[in-house]
Amino acid sequence: MNARQSISEAAWLLLVVSLPSSAATPRMRLWRGIKSLGGAALRDGAYLLPNLAGPRAQLQALAEDAAGEDGKVWILSVQADDEQQDLEYRALFDRTAEYSAWMTELSGARATLGSADEAELLRMARRHGRGFDAIRKIDFFPNEASVRAEALWRDFNAAIDIMLSPGEPHGVAGNIPRRDPAQYQGRRWATRRHLWVDRVACAWLIRRFIDPHATFLWLDDVRQCPDDVLGFDFDGATFTHIGDRVSFEVLLASFGLDEDKGLVRLGQMIHVLDIGGTPVAEASGFEAVLAGARERLPDDDALLDEISHVLDSLHTHFSGSRKR
Repeated sequence: MNARQSISEAAWLLLVVSLPSSAATPRMRLWRGIKSLGGAALRDGAYLLPNLAGPRAQLQALAEDAAGEDGKVWILSVQADDEQQDLEYRALFDRTAEYSAWMTELSGARATLGSADEAELLRMARRHGRGFDAIRKIDFFPNEASVRAEALWRDFNAAIDIMLSPGEPHGVAGNIPRRDPAQYQGRRWATRRHLWVDRVACAWLIRRFIDPHATFLWLDDVRQCPDDVLGFDFDGATFTHIGDRVSFEVLLASFGLDEDKGLVRLGQMIHVLDIGGTPVAEASGFEAVLAGARERLPDDDALLDEISHVLDSLHTHFSGSRKR
């Protein structure tokens, strides 16, 4: 069952547990586990959760742990008697207070962005992102508070992106024409200097898969881009954001590279880091590596050379299907 469906379509889960009075550590472990699942404490030793696949499996693991500590444990299936009782159960899982506290903290952080350096900006994004994800994970019945929080989070990330990467392009409407790579060999390509996620990934893609002999021009002012140079990832460039696709994804589609599984998955990671979307596990690690390299290597050619090795490895990783 999807967490956004009406809970009246399925039973609730009630965990009833009694631990020996001497089992202080297992009791604390149980309490923390229930809290991380988003369970509602009805009274000491009685906890309610919606009957969803994820919480159910984790609740069973907590029950087994408690039973292993000489506890008495029951997991019961509970059905609401009527709509009013169903609403009362749902109210136990209202995350408005958690979202409000998080939004207050985020608003305070937003006021400090102007004085933060690049490393601190990334740390703030990760820290507050973890807080947001922790609430969303246990937000079984999203409401207006979750909508406000998500909007604030998008605004916060957009502000950081502007500071990390001024001149970020705006998506334009239109189709992506297919291009012949043979017509794009040995060309000069240009983008904004001080490379960040989408730009460095595009430059790597161009050199590895489109134009092996490409040379790059890093621009202080995109308005000074020569007419005979192929621009990418800035407004007015030959290759830039189209619709909801970032420049890397546009290049994939333009040159027929969107059938390469590894490149498509890499594109998903670049998309998330550039404009947001469904989380990709490897994204924060790549972002941290790029941020560190950018601090060490102010020269964009050197930065591209170093990050190209990382992107080579990620492409291999994303292309593989063997479980490790």
